[in-house]
Amino acid sequence: MSTNAQGTLNLLECMRENKTPKMVLASTSSLYAGQEMPFKEDLAVNTPISPYAASKKAAEVMAYTYHYLYKIDVSVVRYFTVYGPAGRPDMSPYIFADKLLKNEELPVFGDGSQSRDFTYVDDIAEGTILAAKNVGYEIINLGGGNNPYSLLQMIELMEKYSGKKAKLKLSEKVKADMDVTWADISKARRLLGWEPKVGFEEGIKRLMEWHQKR
Repeated sequence: MSTNAQGTLNLLECMRENKTPKMVLASTSSLYAGQEMPFKEDLAVNTPISPYAASKKAAEVMAYTYHYLYKIDVSVVRYFTVYGPAGRPDMSPYIFADKLLKNEELPVFGDGSQSRDFTYVDDIAEGTILAAKNVGYEIINLGGGNNPYSLLQMIELMEKYSGKKAKLKLSEKVKADMDVTWADISKARRLLGWEPKVGFEEGIKRLMEWHQKR
């Protein structure tokens, strides 16, 4: 909350005081919990199931308020499970790749069937830069745009590109974890001319190569 909600407010206040005209706000697909898929930006996302998602919702609506009151131009880009080299070490792609190469057990919550619209980091970076254009106030999905892939499918690809066999450590599903995410990216195509370029298998191949070099 201190970073996502209060931190966003601090930035918006600085922008107001210094007449900075544009914000690109990184948000999350976690807001779509319980909605119909593929997720579209006009869905009412009022039922976040994690504190993280709730804090991002706070950031989005505060940004809208500053757009309304002070004409700050805001692009809210909702990221869908970003992965790739130098990824977040608390995310499953990083954890699984690292532990697989170290011959350690992979911690899987639930049965591994939960699925994500994985989006390669280079594609996310490009979409974020493109979102710097003036749009007024718009929410834009940045996702892979294909059918979601399960954790087990991701692990199989990691095995393929590492030559190692994964040892899974199954435990109880996390209540705050969404079963599946899937982005409708037609708005990003229309407004930004953006299209993801790196497919999931190629992205996992690059991820494994990066971990192996390390």
